[in-house]
Amino acid sequence: MDLDPVATNPAHYKVILENASVRVLEYTDQPGDATTPHAHPDSVMYTLSSFRRRLTSGSVTREVDLAAGMTMWLPAQEHFGENIGDSPTHVLFVELRTSGGGAGWPLGPVGG
Repeated sequence: MDLDPVATNPAHYKVILENASVRVLEYTDQPGDATTPHAHPDSVMYTLSSFRRRLTSGSVTREVDLAAGMTMWLPAQEHFGENIGDSPTHVLFVELRTSGGGAGWPLGPVGG
């Protein structure tokens, strides 16, 4: 099963740059939109808008409320999510081509 977010959720994820070192994805959605399960390698996330969403990985669910202009580390993980706020989500992900081999926790972004 292909868990690449561009393949699993093409209405939300778009590749805006790709080379041997990184892949940069743009993510957008509207309130009430949800994604199907997908995976991210170790990444840096930059929020272009403020948003609220629910992330689920296995039996773990977490709600995040993020402001525009935040830069965060996102450990490698598999999840799906839903925009549970009142505003659109607009985010950039810089996916690293080599992973640090982390366990994929915590779910969601990590403050930077």
